[in-house]
Amino acid sequence: MNLKRFFAKSSIHFLIIIYIIFLLFPLVWVVSSSLKSTPEIYSGTPTILPQQITFEHYISVIEGQQVFRSMWNSLIVGIISTILVLLIAVPSAYAMVRYKSIINTGILGWILVSQIFPVILVMIPLYVLLRYMGLTDSLVGLTLIYVVWSLPFVLWMMHGYVKSIPIELEEAAVIDGATRTEVIFKVIMPLLLPAIGASALFSFISAWNEFFFAFVLMKSPTLATLQVELARYTGMEGQARTGPLAAASVIATIPSIILFVFMRKWLTTGLVSGALKG
Repeated sequence: MNLKRFFAKSSIHFLIIIYIIFLLFPLVWVVSSSLKSTPEIYSGTPTILPQQITFEHYISVIEGQQVFRSMWNSLIVGIISTILVLLIAVPSAYAMVRYKSIINTGILGWILVSQIFPVILVMIPLYVLLRYMGLTDSLVGLTLIYVVWSLPFVLWMMHGYVKSIPIELEEAAVIDGATRTEVIFKVIMPLLLPAIGASALFSFISAWNEFFFAFVLMKSPTLATLQVELARYTGMEGQARTGPLAAASVIATIPSIILFVFMRKWLTTGLVSGALKG
C-alpha cells in the first residue's frame, strides 16, 4: 500500500515538474534569445543558453523609446479601464445578489451569452460606433472598449464573491444600529477586498495583453499600445527581428510579473472563493 502511494505521489510530482517546465520554457527561450547576438540567432543551430551574452538588442530597444511610450499608453488604459470596471461591477454585483428581480436574471443571462460571441463579430459595429463618436484613434475610445469587454466576466466573478457572504452578517450589523452605508463599507467591503484584488488583476492583465482592438482602432504611432508596438517588430513579409522583439518582450513582461507577485495572494484567495462558493 505504501509503495502504491509512493508511486502515486512521485507520478503527481513528475507531472507537476513537466507542467512547470512547459510553462517556463517560452519565457526562458525569449530571455535567452534577447541575450544572443544577431548572427547566433540566425545561425541555424538553436541553443537554450547564449554562447556569448550581449545587450545590443536591449540597447536598440531602449534607444528607440517606442516600447516605453507604448507601455505608458497600455498602463494608462489598463488602470483607468480597471477602475471603471470595478466601480460598475462591485455595486452591480451586490444589487444583483441582494435584490432579486427578473432584470437581474436577465443580466446574468446576458453575461453568459456575451462570452459566446467572437471578437471579430462585435468589432465592426464597435468601430462604426466609435467612428461616429470620433474616438477611433483615441485612448479614451480604447478604454471604453476594454471596460465593455471586461465588465461581463468581472461582474460574474463579483456576483459569486458577494453571494458567498452570508446575509446574516448584514442583518446582525443592522440590529446593532449600523446604517446601510456603514454595513456596506465596514462589513461588506473588507470581506470583498480579496475578490476586488483578483478582479482588478484580471481586468488589468486583460487590457495589458489585448491586441486586436488596439490594432484595429489605434492608427497613430504615438498612441500605440504595447502589444501593437511589439507586432511592429515583424516585417511586411512576416520575417521578425527576433533579437529586438525578444528584448522588447522581456521588458514588456516585467510589469505584469511585478504586479502578479504583489497580488498573487489576493488572486488565489479571490479565484478560489468565487469559483467554489458562487
